[in-house]
Amino acid sequence: MTDPYGFLLLDKPQGWSSHRVVSRVRKWLGTRKVGHAGTLDPMATGLLVIGIGPATRLLTHAVGLDKAYSATIRLGASTPTDDADSAPDRFAPAGAVADIDPDSLESALTALRGDILQAPSAVSAIKVDGRRAYARVRAGEDVELAARPVTVSRFDVVSELRAAHTEDDKGSGRPVLDVDVVVDCSSGTYIRALARDLGAALGVHGHLTRLRRTRVGDYRVEDALAVPDFDTEAPLPSLVPAAQAAAGLLPVLPVTEDQARDLRMGRRIPAAAPADEPRAAVSGDDLVAIVDLHEGEAAPRTVFPAHG
Repeated sequence: MTDPYGFLLLDKPQGWSSHRVVSRVRKWLGTRKVGHAGTLDPMATGLLVIGIGPATRLLTHAVGLDKAYSATIRLGASTPTDDADSAPDRFAPAGAVADIDPDSLESALTALRGDILQAPSAVSAIKVDGRRAYARVRAGEDVELAARPVTVSRFDVVSELRAAHTEDDKGSGRPVLDVDVVVDCSSGTYIRALARDLGAALGVHGHLTRLRRTRVGDYRVEDALAVPDFDTEAPLPSLVPAAQAAAGLLPVLPVTEDQARDLRMGRRIPAAAPADEPRAAVSGDDLVAIVDLHEGEAAPRTVFPAHG
């Protein structure tokens, strides 16, 4: 039996951590060599790009792809985690929430589009002096993460503002507004932080109540499979072949069988392509290597085993 090798697109269910999905795939495919290209919080659903076997070496090129999301933002209240995984702890006056209209909402959205500096949510996996920020927050520390450049190419409303209520710590109902949005953004953008910053721009606080990742690069959630339940036996899935997966991440450099053998032995081969970015060296349907181009030659950076 050939060891599994390629990409697997999965639609992560709500309540599952990305780590739990990886554990399920290891059991499902009978292999330890499984990784993913970009964590989704347990509250979120949607596309996880999973690398299997030697294809895990491609994930470093998938992590930086741009992404798309659909989400619901609640305006009028904020939470310590900037999402619905914690209880609201700050509320806006009812009058301020009532004053939000489509024009003020669009004005606030405009300031959050394009190339912006975004401070990630404190409850994130970013490391601060060797420890995850969320671990420091849970330990009672105050954490402020430095703003970093991100690109939000789309941040649009796709629903009308909907009146709702949420409870404060005294059990009193507080008026809030919900709105559905779509976001296209660069890797490293926190949608929770966009919800937080939208609420701040409107002067009413804000947090995320729903998040679904719909695209990673050219991969779309419509092509993803459901994650099988742990208690059921599921047929083995068809994987995206490594050569096809690599072609979705990098420009392709076609190579001959002789050149493929040389690359797998660590040798350089002639290559007339411009030295602009790494390329996927492919022989027929076989991914051979990720190569760097320099002065008319291709040097192997990462080599993949012959497969087929």
